[in-house]
Amino acid sequence: MLCLRQVCLFTLRHYQARTLSSDLLLSQINSCTHEDEVFSLVERNKAKLSEKHVGIALNVLWQLQKKRPLLLRTSDYIRNHSQFLTLCILAENKVEHMEDEAIVDTLYSILRLNVEHHNSLAGVLVTEAWKRLERLSLPALSKFALCLYKQHRHFSPVIGKVAHVVDLKLDSIQDVRILSVLMVSISDVISQSFRDRLLHKAGQLLEEKNEVHFNYAKRILQFLQNVNLRYHPLIEKCNKIFLKCASHLDIHSISLIFGLYEQLSFDNAEFRLVAKQLLSETIDDYYHPETFAKLFFTLGPIAGSKIRQRLLATAARMAEELSSHQVLVILKTMQKMKCRNSHLLKKMASVLHKHLDSYHVLQLVKLAQYLVALRCHDLELFAKLKMLLFGFLKSSVIPADIAAIIRVLAMLPSFQVEEIIINKAAAVLPQCKLHHLNCIATTLVKWNHYDQLHWQNSSELCVKLLQKLNDCGFQRLQKANNLNLLLEELTHVNGEWFEEVLSEETVAACQHLIGQITWANVLQLSVFLIKTNRRCPSLLDRIASVTVENMDKIHPFEIYFILFLFSALNYDPPDNEEFFESCIQYLTPNLSCFETYHLVLLGHVLAVARYFPPVLITRIFNVSFLSKLDAQLEVLPRALKQRVCLHLMKLNRAVCLECPEFHIPWFHEHYCQRVFRNSSSRINPLRQHVHRMLTEILGGSHYARISVRTPYYYEIDFECVLDENKKPLSYMAQNIALEDVEGIHFRHDIKDEGRKVLPPGAQRIALEFLNSKAFSKDSHHLKGESAVKKRHLEMLGYRVVQIPHFEWNSMVLSKKGEQLEYLRRHLYGIQ
Repeated sequence: MLCLRQVCLFTLRHYQARTLSSDLLLSQINSCTHEDEVFSLVERNKAKLSEKHVGIALNVLWQLQKKRPLLLRTSDYIRNHSQFLTLCILAENKVEHMEDEAIVDTLYSILRLNVEHHNSLAGVLVTEAWKRLERLSLPALSKFALCLYKQHRHFSPVIGKVAHVVDLKLDSIQDVRILSVLMVSISDVISQSFRDRLLHKAGQLLEEKNEVHFNYAKRILQFLQNVNLRYHPLIEKCNKIFLKCASHLDIHSISLIFGLYEQLSFDNAEFRLVAKQLLSETIDDYYHPETFAKLFFTLGPIAGSKIRQRLLATAARMAEELSSHQVLVILKTMQKMKCRNSHLLKKMASVLHKHLDSYHVLQLVKLAQYLVALRCHDLELFAKLKMLLFGFLKSSVIPADIAAIIRVLAMLPSFQVEEIIINKAAAVLPQCKLHHLNCIATTLVKWNHYDQLHWQNSSELCVKLLQKLNDCGFQRLQKANNLNLLLEELTHVNGEWFEEVLSEETVAACQHLIGQITWANVLQLSVFLIKTNRRCPSLLDRIASVTVENMDKIHPFEIYFILFLFSALNYDPPDNEEFFESCIQYLTPNLSCFETYHLVLLGHVLAVARYFPPVLITRIFNVSFLSKLDAQLEVLPRALKQRVCLHLMKLNRAVCLECPEFHIPWFHEHYCQRVFRNSSSRINPLRQHVHRMLTEILGGSHYARISVRTPYYYEIDFECVLDENKKPLSYMAQNIALEDVEGIHFRHDIKDEGRKVLPPGAQRIALEFLNSKAFSKDSHHLKGESAVKKRHLEMLGYRVVQIPHFEWNSMVLSKKGEQLEYLRRHLYGIQ
């Protein structure tokens, strides 16, 4: 008995000593301040290292790297160290004894140290974690999912299993960080219904939490990018987080956010302003090629002229140091800035010669687009590009790649088309989506038009291929049975070939699927119909009814595009008043969802439809609002800025003319003068021809004025005045200053100070010729803008005579005498 007691005491003391020693070793590993200290401990204590020591050691190695700036990390040194290999072997041997959290932590650590994804330890850790998946805590599950994502296991069975577990546990997730990581990691293997549940959960958590780290919001945007969904409510919540955390954002975060916004077709002027201020203040801190390329990408398009010049000069100076990806970023940004700085472009072109072979096919396609848009003149570079693209074309079997290569080859200077291109296109046509068919067709038409098909029977081959393209397009539309998939294909389709060949058939296909129109796809359908410019009553009526029935499910900003469709096409659905009033009632309390400049666009759209909500109008025509708008216009793309300014002027004009009770002043006098001064208004042959006929009808050139600018700056083709007996009144007799330009009287006094009160019974006539742009496609129905102009001219005292192109160019008016009689009847109001 005594012997047994002694044996037990000896065993206990030995166990305690070993535990004490082990704890001491663990403490020593945790207290290391340099990787060499860790490796030294590993080398001296190989035999004593348990699975816990190994896991902690690998974690400490990563933590030490994490504390260092990115450029000072030494991951290569760690991975190549002999004791790191020892740690990996030990970990691989002891993985079954590791705790659940330790397995995931170890996998995370070695991946952050840039161990190869196919490393045997990584494989063993993934397998073991997979076995224990359902018992992992939510933080461990999210970390494991992130590891799988970093290993590019986007479609693997294990990530599918992770998604299943997340589906089961979704209601219990209350941490935005955990949810955001899981959302990004499983984004490639989820159903649409599961996606919607994730979006709802993310929206809930973002609302409930007062403080949300901007990294979590970035991940949610990455999820939306991965699932190719522009979901406004969530994007706006993320944007608010970025604005709130603006002072903590660095160049890497800002650049990533701008990139995500670009992918999601989202823009926010307020965030642009914040980014501009932050980056402009620290512009001198970005001297490394990687950070400078990101600075150029984010700040270049929104910078003022001085900072812009500094950026261009630095980019030229740094050109030789830029990587292939960074050169691509600089060129892309130059195109966005519409910057054709010849010095910088030459520098980029010279650097590209050494990088060309490193680009994959779609990068080469983008590169060619940028160089052509920027008008690069390096013919040697273009020759290399042609050779590489042609090589990719010969070997590629992917329809999207083949269509993109063919499209971009047509852009390159002096490109001679070879028969193999036509044959390659013909081979993939049955597999092509509408967008790819459109790319190939547009290119073929261009080549044929410019006579770039030089081999024997080339034209015949081209015609046959175009016919086959048309047939493939028709077949694809006739087989379409899912409206959502069809609208997805139509997102990027435009151009003459589609407009002439498939546009009508596509609208017919949408009509065939009219029962599938829901609140979820009504925006996409509206945008498509805006693009086609077709007035299809059945589709428009369905859009209006679905919108009214599901108003609370549709985001306010999406309602704007739906209203734009009806306003632009000048279409009144059944219960037109109910439709517009319902939209206005829904939008009024939700105006905060709109950016400042979006409110201007919304106001103009409603004004075209004759709606002037007092809350919206008084909000826009307010000094503080207009000051904020001025600031935001400085960071908007040039085309958008011009559009907003033009629509603000049009809205100002409409309010002054139609709603004088608002007492809004006309403040666009100088803007209009500047626009007209910069425009190159020419008197075309049609106007000259018609003016001669008006001279003949009225009895002299002094009875009609050409290219007249009215009060509030409408421009009309011709103006004349008839007295109460319908006799023309001479402008010379009214002492209105006229100038003779090649026998044509052209009026320059913009304010129209010479407008005198007309004699009793006299009427001022505005004669307008309307081209095809004034009407919806294949229709004689007047569009919104032309209808507004007619309405406003009548308010200004004109009798408006509009001459549609389809009447003037008809066979009925093929002779001069018939044209004279037509004009006479319209001028004198003879039925």
